[in-house]
Amino acid sequence: MEDLLHINKTFEKVVAIGASIQHKEFEGCIFKHCDFSNSDFSNNTFLDCEFIDCNLSMWQVANTSLQSVFFKKCKVLGIQFQSCTDFLFQVNFEDCILDYASFANKKMPKTKFVSCSMKEVNFVGTNLTQAVFDHCNLENAIFNETQLAGADFTTAVHYKINPEFNPMKKAKFSTAGIMGLLEQYDIKIE
Repeated sequence: MEDLLHINKTFEKVVAIGASIQHKEFEGCIFKHCDFSNSDFSNNTFLDCEFIDCNLSMWQVANTSLQSVFFKKCKVLGIQFQSCTDFLFQVNFEDCILDYASFANKKMPKTKFVSCSMKEVNFVGTNLTQAVFDHCNLENAIFNETQLAGADFTTAVHYKINPEFNPMKKAKFSTAGIMGLLEQYDIKIE
């Protein structure tokens, strides 16, 4: 990864724990079975890239551009995505562990989270219009001033969202999950 520009490359089984890999551009690259935990990937650009079965826990991404980046079966613990550049920010996740990550104030319309653990994820001020939370565990996830219009929570579990502080016109919820919208009212539904 010494080159400044990487196009259509596959990086497999790269172990760079605690490394500093900065000021690089990755376009159309695939990362498989890599361990970049506790690494500093600040000031990089990822365009149309995929991370598959990687450990990215505590990955530092300050001023990093994530444009059409797909994460599958990755550990994405504690990443502060709000520090990424906003321009063309687009990510999607499948079968990932996103616990303790933060997407505060990001614009993420139509983002897909599929079968992800999202415990204590911070969505304060995030635009999640028409986002999909398919079979996701949102235990203690923080929603405050979060745009949820048209978002789909029908198969999500353990969410607690206050409708008074989160616009959610036409959002979808299951009957079983309705308590996650009513908890602040301290009412009983039998």
